[in-house]
Amino acid sequence: MRAAVTSADGFEIVELPDPTPGPGELVLRVAANGICGSDLSTAPFLPAGTVMGHEFAGEVAAVGPDAAPGFRVGDQVASMPVRGCHRCRACLTGDVARCPSARTLGLGVLPGALAEYVVVGAAESVRIDGIDPVEGALVEPLAVGLHAVTRAAVESGDRVLVLGAGPVGTAVLHWLSRGTAGEVICSDPSPGRRAAALDAGASEVHTPESVIEQIRDGFDVVIECVGKPGMIAAALDAVSTHGRIVVAGVCLSDDHFMPVAGIVKEASMDFVSYYTKAEFDTAAGELNRGAVGSSTLVSEIVGLDAVHRVFTELSAPNDHRKVLISPAVG
Repeated sequence: MRAAVTSADGFEIVELPDPTPGPGELVLRVAANGICGSDLSTAPFLPAGTVMGHEFAGEVAAVGPDAAPGFRVGDQVASMPVRGCHRCRACLTGDVARCPSARTLGLGVLPGALAEYVVVGAAESVRIDGIDPVEGALVEPLAVGLHAVTRAAVESGDRVLVLGAGPVGTAVLHWLSRGTAGEVICSDPSPGRRAAALDAGASEVHTPESVIEQIRDGFDVVIECVGKPGMIAAALDAVSTHGRIVVAGVCLSDDHFMPVAGIVKEASMDFVSYYTKAEFDTAAGELNRGAVGSSTLVSEIVGLDAVHRVFTELSAPNDHRKVLISPAVG
């Protein structure tokens, strides 16, 4: 199979053996894989030859022994990019990413989906029916957004500020638009991403400079979706007394903020990652119902040969929404 693997210069296309499924596994013929901010942050630290890609969906090409019942060759499936032990408390409650022996896909442990085929866990998979299988790659980022909004515990009439209108920010905005929040404001420096925020359900959009005028008495909830140094401090500035902050942005650099800012306001702050299996299934159902799709969330679909270019473009300021890599695209 063809795969895009990390190299000293970024990415290269190589030929790898077609995978075969082991017990409890499925092999998917990849329909599409999305690129996200955590990919951009982690790629430079991964060893050469790593097959990245953790937002994906595809068609079942082979079913291993003892796989969960109900999966057949030809089914369209989205899969969580993490495999659990299926025995511990975390796995039994659906919080697979917190399994002590969890193995991730596409981040240097198990091969990911920037390839023609990927091996996944049947227990961590869900069928996607009635949609373009390429859109199935949106299940994962939608689940990330749902997990952040669930943790935020937004109450009726809350003023909410979303920092960042990239793929995570737009997923967060989608779920907020279907809830009970009052005013939902999004801040992003990119004109294209501010337009995406409006499409995803924001009440208003602003640049980081102009949103300062909207803070007034503060926001009841601030959801940080950027993952850059200084964003936690910005969230603390914007949150109201007794407000709630959810940090969903993946920052791999040292960050500094004044704890007294949160102490004075008695603000609470949660850090979130991944999602539960139930949230992943809910995100799949949202796509299956046609409640959201690629017209809102996706800006480009390209083939494996474009992986290096896409990573380079997305690492610089840009107007992209979600970029999907589809091995079937020439």
